[in-house]
Amino acid sequence: QVVLVETGGGPVQVGGSLTLSCAASTRTLVMAWFRQAPGLGREIVARVARNTGITDHADSVKGRFTVSRINTDHSFVLQMTSVKPEDTAVYYCAAGSRWSTSWADYPYWGRGTQVTVSS
Repeated sequence: QVVLVETGGGPVQVGGSLTLSCAASTRTLVMAWFRQAPGLGREIVARVARNTGITDHADSVKGRFTVSRINTDHSFVLQMTSVKPEDTAVYYCAAGSRWSTSWADYPYWGRGTQVTVSS
């Protein structure tokens, strides 16, 4: 069982920055951030491979968001810059063993943290 806890959400103004953190209780092969806006499905934002550090970002956030692992523990972070109103969503961290963009392939989830972008 892997326990994930997100921190760092909250309100932010358009064009601003915010950093989300996810603390994991144990090491997992792949860690990812997903988000879900009201009335929409859960979409992947970014993922990172724990062993290699390889990352992948959704086109909608490429160049603005950066996912990275914390080598000293099992945590990883999502640095959000130049945020837009459409980034408003509940952000979830997830963990699993498959290099996948599908939420169904991640068995472990945090409870989510709200990010609200306002002008």
